[in-house]
Amino acid sequence: MVQFLIKRLIGLLFVILVVTFLTFIIGYAAPGNPIQVLLGDHPNKALEAKLMHDYGLDLPWYQQYANFLIRLLHFDLGTSFKTINRPVWAILSDGVPISAELGFWALLLQIVIGVPLGVISAIRANTWVDTLNMGVALIVYAVPLFVLGILAQFVIIWIDKNTGLTWPSAQWGNPWQYSWNDIQYKLVPILVYAAAGMAYFSRIARTSMLEVLRQDYVRTARAKGLSERLVNYRHAFRNALIPLITVLGTSIGFLVGGAFFVEYVFSIPGIARITIDSINNLDYPVVQGTTIILAVGVVLGNLISDLLYTVVDPRIKAE
Repeated sequence: MVQFLIKRLIGLLFVILVVTFLTFIIGYAAPGNPIQVLLGDHPNKALEAKLMHDYGLDLPWYQQYANFLIRLLHFDLGTSFKTINRPVWAILSDGVPISAELGFWALLLQIVIGVPLGVISAIRANTWVDTLNMGVALIVYAVPLFVLGILAQFVIIWIDKNTGLTWPSAQWGNPWQYSWNDIQYKLVPILVYAAAGMAYFSRIARTSMLEVLRQDYVRTARAKGLSERLVNYRHAFRNALIPLITVLGTSIGFLVGGAFFVEYVFSIPGIARITIDSINNLDYPVVQGTTIILAVGVVLGNLISDLLYTVVDPRIKAE
């Protein structure tokens, strides 16, 4: 197990290195000068040259990248181009907790609701229950996330207008606080973000469960006289979890990143708004910071997924 973890950590470092290099090259080769954008339409040449030197932008690309890696080893993502002398960590710390909260609750709902619906559909395959569950899941999964968000806002506004309620249609409450006022802001975006994931998890759970239920050892368990409930949930469901764990690992990786469309539609001040504003302002240090966070999340999510394999099925060795 220790050897397995070491291999995965080395892989983590390699992925982060590749991601940082690609992000840096894209920013370096992109048209436009971030310092000129910062100074506006009437730049001061002397000030521009000073800022270029202060940020190290007058150095060759390989020196700039080497300096970035050295700072990264000290957990320093650099300084924003847009907001002078403000560290990237300080900027991201405003949005990451909000995106993490949105992603956490949405993923929890996806698992708690989506997986049982898929299992029930598999157990009652080709019945009206299966048809209804999978029909709704297919429709929800086919609708783009930003369309669901806009429809949800229309419904909220219509209800507010016709009932006199004042349910908020945008913004976010205090991160990780759950007063009634906070819940009002958070509930609809979380449900919208969770909707497509619930549909996806339910379809994966149904497919995996159906495949396991057709296996010989399940038929043997039934032939021994075991109850249908015991066969389904003790023998079949545990083996059906393996494909779900793969999906779960990827989903965990995007928790911090949150849902860009949901945050944008509901004007949530999370990492999506920070990233979009940074791209528009050519604020590449912030863009690199968000990219690194997403990359680390994806790799760690897959690491958790690999570890869960050995818990679900001890025959799978972590090698």
